[in-house]
Amino acid sequence: MRVTSADAERRYAELVATAASSVVGLDFDGTLAPIVDDPESAHIHPDAPGVLLELTEVVRAVAVVTGRPARKVLALGGLDEVGRAIGESGRELFVFGQYGFERWSSAERRVVSPRPPQGLSGFLRDLPRALREADAADAYVEDKGLAIAVHTRRLDDPSAAFDRLEPRLRELADRHSMVLEPGRQVIEARSPGSDKGAVVRTLAEETEARGFLFAGDDLGDVEAFEAVAQLREEGLATLLVCSASDEEGALVERSDVVVHGPEGVLDLLRRFISDVRDVR
Repeated sequence: MRVTSADAERRYAELVATAASSVVGLDFDGTLAPIVDDPESAHIHPDAPGVLLELTEVVRAVAVVTGRPARKVLALGGLDEVGRAIGESGRELFVFGQYGFERWSSAERRVVSPRPPQGLSGFLRDLPRALREADAADAYVEDKGLAIAVHTRRLDDPSAAFDRLEPRLRELADRHSMVLEPGRQVIEARSPGSDKGAVVRTLAEETEARGFLFAGDDLGDVEAFEAVAQLREEGLATLLVCSASDEEGALVERSDVVVHGPEGVLDLLRRFISDVRDVR
């Protein structure tokens, strides 16, 4: 774990002091679950459910905020069962799927989801040609229902394929009035109108939070980091955590704390829980 500055040390202490009225937001892939070649097998770190349960004992709410469909994250993370235990404690676990378009909570225990975006079918229809033109016909295409994600991780040169694909998919997304969201060897097209930053602002308002911690790992978390930074300017105690990797460093310079992968995130959360209990 690396704390990036003296200001970051102070922010950590402030968040510990306001933990009972704070929210912890966490990305899923690369933050709670290790990055793997097959997105369908990206299960949550085995220690994460227990840490999340303990975390809800010291904060107001915990939210998993992801680009994946909410139902998929509930399954890969065993979060339905975790949410059941959290609900019995009177605290709350949220899962926001597909960048906030889908919402589940331990209180309501059902996924609320809108209709698929109008441009999605056209994007999907034109996608094979774009893949062929980028010499990436074998890229893995994940249909999320409300979005399409194109993964280059399985290709011979994932980074080069990503670089070839991004401009073509951006043009395709623009043509069909969709938003392009690049990540760690994945490019996702979704409808405009929601992002992780909007989720952060909504959660802070709904819970009347006095503090907010957000942990993420790639470009898809930039909007969440920016929203937390805005909450900081408004007087909230905040902490920004980067789950760093050799593949992606976009969040490092924006972060108060840099850790290595899900194991590092969980170690930080364990320390946070312990420090909160020590001051009570």
